[in-house]
Amino acid sequence: MAEIKLKHNEKLDLDNILKDLDKYEPRRKGWTWRTPAPGLKMGPFEYKDASEPLKNGVPLPPAKYFDNIDPQPMPVITTEIASGRFEDDIRRMRMGAWHGADHLMVIRTAGQSHMDNLIEGTPQGIGGVPISRKQVRAQRKALDAIEDEVGRPINYHSYVSGVAGPDIAVMFAEEGVNGAHQDPQYNVLYRNINCVRSFVDACESKKVLAWAEIAQIDGAHNANATARDAWKVMPELIVQHAINSRFSELAGIKPENICLSTVPPTATPGPCVFMDLPYAVALREICDRYRMRAQMNTKYIDSSAREATVTHVLNMLVSKFTSADIQSTITPDEGRNVPWHIYNVEACDTAKQTLIGLDGLMEMVELKSDGPLREKAREIKERACLFMEEILEVGGYFKAVEEGFFVDSAEYPERNGDGIARQIDGGIGYGYIYERDEDYMAPVTAHFGQNNVKQYGGDPKDPSALIGGCTLEDRSKIVYIDELDDVDNVNVRMEETSKYRDTSAMIPEMEWMGDGIVMLTMMIPENRRTAEVAAVEIATKMGLADPEVINREVLQDAEGTRIELKGKLGFDIDVSKLVIPPEPHYLSDDEIRADVEAHPLKIVCGTVGEDEHSVGLREIIDIKHGGIERFGIEVHYLGTSVPVEKLVDAAVELKAEAILASTIISHDNIHYKNMKRINELAIEKGIRDDVIIAAGGTQVIPEEGLKTGVDAAFGRNSHGIDVASFLIEERQRRRKDK
Repeated sequence: MAEIKLKHNEKLDLDNILKDLDKYEPRRKGWTWRTPAPGLKMGPFEYKDASEPLKNGVPLPPAKYFDNIDPQPMPVITTEIASGRFEDDIRRMRMGAWHGADHLMVIRTAGQSHMDNLIEGTPQGIGGVPISRKQVRAQRKALDAIEDEVGRPINYHSYVSGVAGPDIAVMFAEEGVNGAHQDPQYNVLYRNINCVRSFVDACESKKVLAWAEIAQIDGAHNANATARDAWKVMPELIVQHAINSRFSELAGIKPENICLSTVPPTATPGPCVFMDLPYAVALREICDRYRMRAQMNTKYIDSSAREATVTHVLNMLVSKFTSADIQSTITPDEGRNVPWHIYNVEACDTAKQTLIGLDGLMEMVELKSDGPLREKAREIKERACLFMEEILEVGGYFKAVEEGFFVDSAEYPERNGDGIARQIDGGIGYGYIYERDEDYMAPVTAHFGQNNVKQYGGDPKDPSALIGGCTLEDRSKIVYIDELDDVDNVNVRMEETSKYRDTSAMIPEMEWMGDGIVMLTMMIPENRRTAEVAAVEIATKMGLADPEVINREVLQDAEGTRIELKGKLGFDIDVSKLVIPPEPHYLSDDEIRADVEAHPLKIVCGTVGEDEHSVGLREIIDIKHGGIERFGIEVHYLGTSVPVEKLVDAAVELKAEAILASTIISHDNIHYKNMKRINELAIEKGIRDDVIIAAGGTQVIPEEGLKTGVDAAFGRNSHGIDVASFLIEERQRRRKDK
């Protein structure tokens, strides 16, 4: 099957991705870590903790000041995707990869943990994506092309949990999935799956994950996302990590492929770093055989994207101090809607910006070897060890679960009695575990437990040789099932949105193609409740359908409330009919400076006529505002209300090479009359061929301004770089003409 090649300026062809999925074969198996690049030099900087850069990517906004460099931090960066429509998630994956994500985690649809079989086809999900073979193949196939585009392997990930866990694990191994959540404790505590069933299933699942070299992430983080007081379950978190990690090793997973899903248990306004860092240090020390996947705190996340982002940045400081291997990025809008495209990308940028900003930190600081940090870390480890000892004393893990040891909101050894209790002889899947007979035989590659292949002359080390290889060796034995539902499938959904893929029609989107969702931010000078109602009314009168307030923040009880609101547009636009002006052309800062150094440039400028406005011109020229002074241009500013004659005379006296005139007042077209008069005076005084004349202002239309005889006219939203680029290029043109 021919590989898909992407062009950065062309949209993904979803039809091409879905074509011939029955023939698709994954390129590789197993997890891939980033390649270190110590001493990496990019632009004017050298990095201590960076990884190899991308071939293609989107730099951070400030990169424009530093040669558009895009250094990549060392930890793998996760983005979690869960729109419900896998076809739209493919596009989101591409955007995330361009912003540095190389761990794309697809969250399963709500309730899939309770399904006892694989899903076939590609229905629409709620609270996640229905994980099916076709969906996995399509996304892994797309990622093959995306990783070629960005120049870095991308780890694809989903969940091996629930009563169909072993089935899903096999499918993941067959289809080239690279990472998976697998933790039987998650099934027991949060899905009420029978204890024995969950652990037996986990053995089979972990054997398969080990064969496929899939990185395993555990589920301990759910404890502090569930407990009433998250910061009090730190000893339990270590116990849960230890149980699943050791269990995974015994099943054959390599320690380097076992990742502990760590979550800082607190958030501001608590003193979160002071409380979270000892836990992270304790976990790193006691579980040093394994990798650390630093997840973000969502227990205390609210609807404010700003608040969530700050929490994530503080979480990443802890990640940096303890050398996290994978940095997760919970999207900052998680507290208010199914994550949107823009926030997946924003979260990736937050991680990249923070971790690169902290590059080399541990070469300059170190964690104290004594004091509160070590005392608290030791205390957490002691409590964890005592917790484990009590589990053994009461009869083991299953008895501890029955007695509600886990997710109790008191810090062990205290108990509040609000832990999650499950019965050994109850729960989903109870009664469906059977002992295998002595002659049980399963001719498959990755299999847990008794498997008597010798009775048929088979090799226990290669049981599938009896059948010429199982599906893990012979893909022709995989049964590929396409769509089963005539209505709820990807083909129907794509047909409904074909207008926005196959024509020049366009509508904004946040979650799905064609959803038409937009967000408005406004400050309403009323109390919170009044502001909410008023915002919905405003959106309705603006023509938005289904308006909904998604965030409100009180600025002051009486004075005002910040409102963020979403709604749907009732129209689309035809992009083919848009008049799109060319991109503005700028010289680089280095090019401008080099020309000025070689050919010093002197200018005179002022606000002409009877105009007292100075702000606009000052922003054009002042070094503080990024004006032309920063390039070494010699600027003589004459002030405001400068007669045009005085401006031209100053140019003559100072032998200036350019005149800049600011003109704001437009009554009776006085701004254009003044521009015309400057040109005429320069001719009269015999300097026109020797001087460049530029004029501008908020009321100036550049095309109209040029009719006055000046060399350049600048309108609204012009900046110093616009003027500087013009001056240098015009000088270069004139030198060439001479």
